[in-house]
Amino acid sequence: MTQNPRHAAAGGPSLDRATGGRRSGAAAAAPEGPDGALSHRQIVTILLALMAGMFLAALDQTIVATAIRTIADDLKGLDQQAWATTAYLITSTIVTPLYGKLGDIYGRKKLFITAISIFVVGSVLCTLSTSMTGLAFFRAFQGLGAGGLFSLALAIIGDIVPARERAKYQGYFLAVFGTSSVLGPVIGGFFAGADSILGITGWRWVFLVNVPIGIIALALVTKTLHLRHQRLDHRIDWLGAALLAVTLVPLLLVAEQGRDWGWGSGRSIAAYVVGAVAAALFVVQENRMGAEAILPLKIFRNRTVGVSSAASVIIGMGMFGGLAALPLYLQIVKGASPTEAGLLLLPLTLGIMAGSISSGQIISRTGQYRLFPVTGAVLLTGSLFALHYTAFDTPLWKTMAIMVFFGLGLGFNFQPLTLAVQNAVPPQQIGVATSTATFTRQIGGTIGTAVFLTVLFSLVPERITSAFSTVAPTPEFQAALRDPANAAFAQQLQESQAGGSAAAASGVLQDSSFLSGLDPRLAKPFLIGFSEAMDTVFLVGAIVMVLAVFVLVFLPQVELRRGSAYSARADGEKAAAQAEPGTRGAHGEDGAGPAGRTDSDRTDSGRTGSEVTEPSPAG
Repeated sequence: MTQNPRHAAAGGPSLDRATGGRRSGAAAAAPEGPDGALSHRQIVTILLALMAGMFLAALDQTIVATAIRTIADDLKGLDQQAWATTAYLITSTIVTPLYGKLGDIYGRKKLFITAISIFVVGSVLCTLSTSMTGLAFFRAFQGLGAGGLFSLALAIIGDIVPARERAKYQGYFLAVFGTSSVLGPVIGGFFAGADSILGITGWRWVFLVNVPIGIIALALVTKTLHLRHQRLDHRIDWLGAALLAVTLVPLLLVAEQGRDWGWGSGRSIAAYVVGAVAAALFVVQENRMGAEAILPLKIFRNRTVGVSSAASVIIGMGMFGGLAALPLYLQIVKGASPTEAGLLLLPLTLGIMAGSISSGQIISRTGQYRLFPVTGAVLLTGSLFALHYTAFDTPLWKTMAIMVFFGLGLGFNFQPLTLAVQNAVPPQQIGVATSTATFTRQIGGTIGTAVFLTVLFSLVPERITSAFSTVAPTPEFQAALRDPANAAFAQQLQESQAGGSAAAASGVLQDSSFLSGLDPRLAKPFLIGFSEAMDTVFLVGAIVMVLAVFVLVFLPQVELRRGSAYSARADGEKAAAQAEPGTRGAHGEDGAGPAGRTDSDRTDSGRTGSEVTEPSPAG
């Protein structure tokens, strides 16, 4: 079988089987080693481009997380802030598997550039928001680009770096996340705290700042990201993508609006039915598409992939539940400014970096990865349970100490689970496997954000009312009410029903900014109410993480490959090139080897079914 010309990307080096030589295009990387592996210098050059795109997404997350309370208060929708996050997560989750498939067909560089461009346009649209609904819509568009930034970068690393050596390059990515974790809160806090910059409302720069960063990222990717691409023919499962969207959106919609609609109302039931029917049709469609499915169900039969994916969903729920509640606790309960809240989260970042670096180095030396996800899940469970005991007056140093262990738990899970999935499949499936790992984590994060923030804002009014009944009769609270400086609030309290607690509790969900200027004695019931509601969120997260520990116990230990995917593909090409000249002379046609074995047979080594498109043995 001769190589189909359209299987080789334009500009990428490909094997000329008639001569045994290589054709090199303008965009080709420097010559590879004799085994098809890239040199350290080549890998670092590619990493520069990848880090530019990942920095764009990582910085956006830290900036928005720090500024979201200010944004929601200004747009009069603090209780709707979950949509600004879940809409982003929904779209990025849905398109993540698509990026894996499209990257195999058209090349990951083209898709990476497309993802950055969409992300930048979405950022510009977010600056035009006039309501939380509008912001959620534009964040959804932004998520269409974000879905490719992480998954494509991880897939490219999986292509060019052997599993055992991947930890050596982990520090570069950690530098990106560490830098964004430090700069993001500072930049986000600066923008959120500014009334106006160059005639534009301060918080709108939280999104607008992505434009110059995105332009720099595009320039770096265009200049330095030169990858060899062997095109793999795939059908795109558009129907599967649509059914996945129809499955997720109704269920997340009822998770967000259920407290207003009523969990057993007609609209909620309709959402349940639509989501369930779409989920059933999605499974049917994926089975029908087989290996061409947007989310190939057969890949989950691999024990490592199945266990890792299930654990990623659960860990994503607990992780995003904790990450969504912690900034709110620091800003609302502890009164920290957006900048201060971001900096107070640095122990969490340090924990993530320490966990990732230590696990990566040990895995690189020993090849043993199974211990880290299990240990990380235990740490996450314990940390969330400990956060359950934080009160409105708990010293900050105690909360920050818990954050370190929470971060360690996340660091022990990030790299090892992705590494396990990439190592468990043939090199030709790294794109799909990586997007599957990212997809399952994002599914968990989307569900966790929607559910945990819904639980939080459902409990806040009740807990504030309960706190008012306890605090209002105290001498301190009554003295504060008589203080002339608090006359305006005292009047509002008297005019409201039920002593003002119900009305006040309802109002704080729309705009909590008044708490920062309120007499601490009068703010106490609000702070207690928020704190107790968050305690419940942390407790639910801990219970969820117990399930993750149980699942990860079944994660198998598989020996890590020492060669990269590129090396495996190069070996396959070399073997095919050496076999074909003799084949043609002996048999007068392509395809039959000396032993009567066809190229198609060689192609099937390590893969089966419609997944096979290129002769590349599993490494």
